[in-house]
Amino acid sequence: MNFDKMFQAQLDSLKEEGNYRVFAELQRECGSFPRVKNHNGTQDKVTVWCSNDYLGMGHHPDVIGAMVETTQSCGAGAGGTRNISGNAYHHKRLEDELADLHNKEAALLFTSGYVSNWAALSTLGARLPNAVILSDALNHASMIEGIRHARCQKVIWEHNNPEDLDRKLAALPANSTPIVAFESVYSMDGDIAPIAEILDVCEKHGAMSYIDEVHAVGMYGPRGGGVAEREGLMDRITLIEGTLGKAFGVVGGYVTGSHALCDFIRSFASGFIFTTALPPSVAAAATASIRHLKQSSVERDMQKRQVARLRARLDAEGIPHVRNPSHIIPVMVKDPVKCKMLSDILMEQFGIYVQPINYPTVPKGTERLRFTPGPLHTDEDIDYLVMALSTLWKQCAIAHAVA
Repeated sequence: MNFDKMFQAQLDSLKEEGNYRVFAELQRECGSFPRVKNHNGTQDKVTVWCSNDYLGMGHHPDVIGAMVETTQSCGAGAGGTRNISGNAYHHKRLEDELADLHNKEAALLFTSGYVSNWAALSTLGARLPNAVILSDALNHASMIEGIRHARCQKVIWEHNNPEDLDRKLAALPANSTPIVAFESVYSMDGDIAPIAEILDVCEKHGAMSYIDEVHAVGMYGPRGGGVAEREGLMDRITLIEGTLGKAFGVVGGYVTGSHALCDFIRSFASGFIFTTALPPSVAAAATASIRHLKQSSVERDMQKRQVARLRARLDAEGIPHVRNPSHIIPVMVKDPVKCKMLSDILMEQFGIYVQPINYPTVPKGTERLRFTPGPLHTDEDIDYLVMALSTLWKQCAIAHAVA
């Protein structure tokens, strides 16, 4: 059988639909973010507008210093899984820092936010008696994968709709162990969950609450604990999951909760047991980042200012973007071919890098460019971006927003 021919046929179909993904070869350069070196195309330097390093902490001197110092003292890798030979002092220190951030008894590290969701949800759903996971309709792929691997009953409830969740919980058998899984900030539309109302429903039915705060940790709350911290709700949530790879600027994922909960996942989750631990240098860098953002609101304040400025400038030019209360600005194109074309022209002609967001990440017909302004984007960067978008909107005959 010609397997390559089978592979190529499906790849060709992706290209015809405009959904084939091309990676830009970019090189982050210390101290110059959000500008990066471009290794292909006409622009030697480009400005990144779609980074998940939301606050630029991947370039903060304290974070870099902690990583370099720990690499020099401990070496490059962890040496194995946490269970065998990779359990380092730096891991424990980071877990203590994360537990404190979320006002929980304990925390548990994973190699990514994807793995922490997959491992935690699959373990909870597989091992709790008569488990039923009730998942928000727009939950991330990592949560969906975890639920699938749990092989327990699952129920999908309408996105951000506590009333529908209430109905679905009420319909469960009395002997069920319900787990309600949802996010705080949803990364594609940038909307924020009504956390208090969802927790009211969870408490009414005795359900476990599981919240994914990956797009919120570091960004919201007086110490960067997320939307739940900002709204004073952390103590009401059973499990808070987060990432070190976005606002904290490094890599890794984690869950926080009670001692018993974290020990349960540590003891039974294959995604933890059989995975090489994060390098101590990464753990040390993440610890430095979290400690800084617990004490400093400068980065968050500037980031909010730049988000507001970009939204106002887009409005002034009539460029359609999704209204939401978060830091994520989706500019709607609604056509996969045009979305990819706009991304390519912005890169090649204007030195602006933003990836097209097409199916299957978003439903067909909702293709978009997703902008994440940060504290290191200048006012001039924003003005230049809006000028470029306005020029292309006219050239490409894309609909403007209705006043």
